[in-house]
Amino acid sequence: MENYNFQILPYSNNFRSQLIDVWEKSVLATHSFLKPSDFESIKELVQSMDFNELDVFCLVQEEKVLGFIGVFDFKIEMLFLSPDYIGKNLGRKLLDFAINDLRADKVDVNEQNEHAVGFYQKFGFVVYERSELDDQGNAYPILRMRKIIG
Repeated sequence: MENYNFQILPYSNNFRSQLIDVWEKSVLATHSFLKPSDFESIKELVQSMDFNELDVFCLVQEEKVLGFIGVFDFKIEMLFLSPDYIGKNLGRKLLDFAINDLRADKVDVNEQNEHAVGFYQKFGFVVYERSELDDQGNAYPILRMRKIIG
């Protein structure tokens, strides 16, 4: 892997447009199961979010946001990387930060996002519950996962 010389920085409103851009590109690259209309609805939700309501940290290289992670109540609510940086161990760095610094031990994952499910399983997360619907009531099953310590 190249040396990216990145920092993990707390979210600031200066990062907002880049963060939303990373979210959109990442979802388009990894969530092919979403219907276009559902993607647009979720995009509107993301654009209206106040990212200050969560513990959000951005993976930054020379003022460019490469990815980000958001945690609330010890649960990873979002982890997204720009598609150019997927598969380069940067997701692991964000996950390690969330686990070690933010004490995160739970995550919800779209069941159809098999790469994300496998990613979390690789780092000790196991499914403890399944929901037929996502948080918006759409028919995208969610796997609720918990990190097993040991």
